[in-house]
Amino acid sequence: MRKLFSSRTIVLLMVGFLVVVGLIAGSNWWSKKTNNPPFFQRVVNDLTGGVAKVISIPTNAVGTRANSLANLLNTFSENKALKAKVDGYAQNKVKLQTVEDENKSLKKQLDLKNSLTDYQTISAVTISRSPTTWNSQLVIDKGAKSGLKKGMAVLGDSGIIGLVTEVNTVNSKVTLISDTSEDTNRIAITVKGGSGDTNGIVTDYDADKQMLVMSSVSNSANVNPGDTVVTSGLGGLVPSGLLVGKISEVTSDSYGLSKKIYIEPASDLSKISTVLVAKSSLES
Repeated sequence: MRKLFSSRTIVLLMVGFLVVVGLIAGSNWWSKKTNNPPFFQRVVNDLTGGVAKVISIPTNAVGTRANSLANLLNTFSENKALKAKVDGYAQNKVKLQTVEDENKSLKKQLDLKNSLTDYQTISAVTISRSPTTWNSQLVIDKGAKSGLKKGMAVLGDSGIIGLVTEVNTVNSKVTLISDTSEDTNRIAITVKGGSGDTNGIVTDYDADKQMLVMSSVSNSANVNPGDTVVTSGLGGLVPSGLLVGKISEVTSDSYGLSKKIYIEPASDLSKISTVLVAKSSLES
């Protein structure tokens, strides 16, 4: 059986051991003298630091990406929250504008109500107005229970806007003066001119100009832009003296035989949120 170690191998191992011990002892002595870590410790530290650096590169990269993703999610959440706040502010602004418009309308109606000394008035709110019949009719929240009757005049914030044409128990339908259907009841009006009154009826509504039309007026009639137009009371449908609007433009018809008068309504027919129903003080 061969010997595991020859004398030569043993000698080499012993010499190597002594060299290692000597290096360790010398390294410790040198470290104490120079206040630096021993050589072998520095080697181990360097190797450990190198390995840690290599490992830290992908780790840091993943960490950076994770932080970026987290920041992105936080930014998205903050952006969503800020957008919701902005939408809330916009909605509040719309609500405030609506309240301000209604307040202005109510103030005008109060002045109008005080001027109607010969009439009792019933306040009502618009509860329905279809886009398909926007210029024709609307529904208010008062009916027979509140004393409304068919044919009563309905006023906006400054003047007449239509007539009650259908009465239910708790609501009523109002046909507007801008209704252009053939079977609508035309309102008799009077132009208060400087040299006398001119009677006629509202014959049409120009949706593009948003103005009432008074046609078939004699060329000799003295009517001018700025003249006041009121209800005449003729025909028995509408009481006299209710403000309709003022003349905006005077032209001739297509044949040049009569005048065609455009009237700017006293009340804005596109914004009717609250109304007054005029009831004669003679009515029970």
